[in-house]
Amino acid sequence: MKNNNFKKLIGKVHLWLGLSSGIIVFIIAITGCLYAFQEEIQNSTEEYRFVKEQEDAFLPPSKLAAIAKKELPNKLLHAVKYNEKNNAVEAEFYHYEPTYYYTIFINPYTGKVLKTINNEEGLFPFILDGHFNLWLPHEIGQVVVSIATLIFLVLLVSGLILWYPKNKNAAKQRFWFKWKNGTKWKRKNYDLHNITGFYVLIIGIIFAVTGLVWGFQWFAYSYYKVSGGEKSLLYEEPLSKINTTTNAIANPLDKIWHKMQKEYPQAESIEIHPPETVASPIAANANLDKGTYWEIDYRYFDQYSLKEINVSHIWGRKKDADIADNLMKMNYDIHTGAILGLPGKIFAFLTSLLIASLPLSGFYIWWGRNRKSTSKF
Repeated sequence: MKNNNFKKLIGKVHLWLGLSSGIIVFIIAITGCLYAFQEEIQNSTEEYRFVKEQEDAFLPPSKLAAIAKKELPNKLLHAVKYNEKNNAVEAEFYHYEPTYYYTIFINPYTGKVLKTINNEEGLFPFILDGHFNLWLPHEIGQVVVSIATLIFLVLLVSGLILWYPKNKNAAKQRFWFKWKNGTKWKRKNYDLHNITGFYVLIIGIIFAVTGLVWGFQWFAYSYYKVSGGEKSLLYEEPLSKINTTTNAIANPLDKIWHKMQKEYPQAESIEIHPPETVASPIAANANLDKGTYWEIDYRYFDQYSLKEINVSHIWGRKKDADIADNLMKMNYDIHTGAILGLPGKIFAFLTSLLIASLPLSGFYIWWGRNRKSTSKF
């Protein structure tokens, strides 16, 4: 009797939380599906991302930065990103307030501007905005999405409790579909909801947890500390020692770029970040794996002396990262499935599609029961 009462309570919690968040969970899951292969789609449809490989050396960042600034003279250059030998260089212009985010694709051999795009416009930015903000203002949408994600995590746990079979006979219908001829659609839908929910449980929890890391600072901090993390999660730019008494170093961006090239000969990409203020450093990073972000090695250099500056947050040298640091840096790659390469993305896509079906099948279960109850009167 106590067990039945407990399951009834869990059932009510599952029902009302599901009804209150179902449409949001559906949107998050569907937009996640649609965004899964954005990189592959863009690479196959946007020719300006590629150039013909040449024997000539790449132009240095000082020259490419000057070319890019002529295209967007009133915008702040955030980074110059060098990719593989047959890829265009990406000059990124980014600012938080006022908000803008542009990328200029440049031929690294000739300096020819191939394309300037606004990263806040187009299909995939629209999909991503829906995934993170439900197309609402960020300060509202991000909170709504985060709360819905937290509710989804509770739904997964409560769903497992409801799914758990009473006995061996009941278990036969919990792991696979065993429909006989004449099985009604309501029963099929009920099984779809239960069995699908069981098989997406683990991946759904991973999606929810990695999503909540972005959604709530308290969750990210707790997650990191429980994992054994000791550094700061707050990105703070180290400062250069302003020096006006000695001659400035000529072409400091180029010198850092040459240093990064020498130390990371196998890097898939190298980014150079020009200093934004007189006290900012020259930031640089090298990515050793084209398909992920967690292996990026972040470096910072005094813009006057070019001496390396250490940082106390997780966005520093890869050799200094522990398990908890790497887990946080893997968050995006785990969330998208990229941590397992293309097979991981395909798996994440299919799982997201199944998750999107759960609010629909769950609503139909409730609607069918409610209509049946109403028809008695």
